[in-house]
Amino acid sequence: MHLTLLGTGCPAVHAERYGPAQIVRHGDTAVLVDCGSGVTQRMAQAGISGRDIDAVLLTHMHSDHVVDLFQLIISSWHQGRDRPMRVFGPQGTYAYVDGMVSLWQSEMERRIEHERRPSALALQTEVIELKPDEMVEFGAMRVRAVEVDHKPVRHAYGYTFETNEAKLVISGDTRPCDALTEAAQGADLLLHEVFVHREMQPIEGRRTAETIEQVASYHTLSSDVGKVAAKAGVKWLVLTHFVPPDCDTEALREEVSADFPGKVTMGEDLMTLDVASGEVR
Repeated sequence: MHLTLLGTGCPAVHAERYGPAQIVRHGDTAVLVDCGSGVTQRMAQAGISGRDIDAVLLTHMHSDHVVDLFQLIISSWHQGRDRPMRVFGPQGTYAYVDGMVSLWQSEMERRIEHERRPSALALQTEVIELKPDEMVEFGAMRVRAVEVDHKPVRHAYGYTFETNEAKLVISGDTRPCDALTEAAQGADLLLHEVFVHREMQPIEGRRTAETIEQVASYHTLSSDVGKVAAKAGVKWLVLTHFVPPDCDTEALREEVSADFPGKVTMGEDLMTLDVASGEVR
């Protein structure tokens, strides 16, 4: 099982960290988790075509995690996809996708009529809303939805991916919560978001001290993420969704490693990780 980080950033625009997105692959199966800004460009750089995506899993409906879903659908059609895009997620996924499709319906109809491509099936979507703890299978990968705590967002998931050889856990956006810690027990790799609180300072006209505290309150602080990994007993902690995206990663590594004795990796866009062996490229 391989994990490719397509975007390790957050809503803040950054030239090296695109919006949240990652692909999990096992054999011929490829599952995309989230569709942040620039996901299709990063997929092209990684040599991955939307034509070959078996499913999209959305963690929650925050814009930075879903904003390029329509771009994915259109570009996959241009790449020769011949089947609908299957989209899985928590409650609210159907309403979001339905609204998105309705917004672009007239454009799609014009494109279909004018471009005369062999198939229009790729412009269709199949939406499946998962219940907490529900399991689905993609090839040999067993995937479970884990309800995490990202309140005031009411419905937010992390996901576990398991094969006979390895276990991967993706946190999604969350403050520390027991459900994720329990789901991640003994995982080979935990991909977890991080909020570097000490590097977030008030900036007049952009953010106040109250803004920082409010945003920090539904994310996992850099002072806590190592504790989460240690409590879960994971072998490897990989950080993503960096807030701020241009944080001091060496200082962050030292902070996290003080709480977690295992392997710690600072995620970067286009990094591919072998979940079982620990190889990074």
